[in-house]
Amino acid sequence: MQIAFIGLGNMGGPMAINLHKAGHSVKAFDLSADALAKVKAEGVQIAASAQDAVQGAEAIVTMLPASQHVEALFLGSNGQSGLLAHIAKGALVIDSSTIAAATSQKVAKAAEAAGIDFIDAPVSGGTGGAIAGTLTFMVGGSTAQLERARPLLEKMGANIFHAGAVGAGQTAKICNNMLLGILMVGTSEAIALGVANGLDPKVLSEIMRRSSGGNWALEKYNPFPGVHENAPASKGYTGGFGTDLMLKDLGLSQENATAVKASTPLGGMARAIYAAHSIAGHGGEDFSSVIKMLQKKQA
Repeated sequence: MQIAFIGLGNMGGPMAINLHKAGHSVKAFDLSADALAKVKAEGVQIAASAQDAVQGAEAIVTMLPASQHVEALFLGSNGQSGLLAHIAKGALVIDSSTIAAATSQKVAKAAEAAGIDFIDAPVSGGTGGAIAGTLTFMVGGSTAQLERARPLLEKMGANIFHAGAVGAGQTAKICNNMLLGILMVGTSEAIALGVANGLDPKVLSEIMRRSSGGNWALEKYNPFPGVHENAPASKGYTGGFGTDLMLKDLGLSQENATAVKASTPLGGMARAIYAAHSIAGHGGEDFSSVIKMLQKKQA
């Protein structure tokens, strides 16, 4: 199948490469020359622009940073036409960005009017899951649209959930990421407390992992350097999922909570903690670097 892939960051790049390795004809685009170079080195064809990428494409996959980027790409901005005007009627759009559900619904409505299928399919699993092709997809759209997308999603992920109608995938994702942000702060607090008392972080992490405090961070994404060799914490908090991206997702969760009058006090607190961490200069580091806020400074 001819596929356009737009957005080749830490998540999108490996996803595009996996589609290419599965035998699909992938034409990719990103504003970053470095991102383009990485996928080109793996044999992925490079497009000159987003419009160039979608020419003749039967499916379009997007992985962009925020709502405004998705809306501007598909619907246009500053008097410029959006990408929907350049996509063939009958094509399938899979948007794996994490954005506001309302934005997904707005773009989906415009796509439907243009005769284009659109689903929101945000992911979980981190950069490791993107590279390994074991991501979890949370899909919003019709059953027919999901089944049409499934053969492609299966090349990039191991778990595919139908959350509901368009926008439901985004709602499920912000619920998940709100919990992730909260548990990373809690995990960091616990490890920092143990280390301040002289405990070995590896031993403490294993004790908690096998006890009632066990969670995904302790299993696969420990925030303390050296505990998990392949975690961002052991690589100078590079790669992975940035603090500013977590801050954005926590902001989306709080916007949604306000809209539906839901009580999310820990989500609000986690957002405030990540905002302070970002302001302190750690916005570009992996979100697990929040442990730095909680550690005793070395004399």
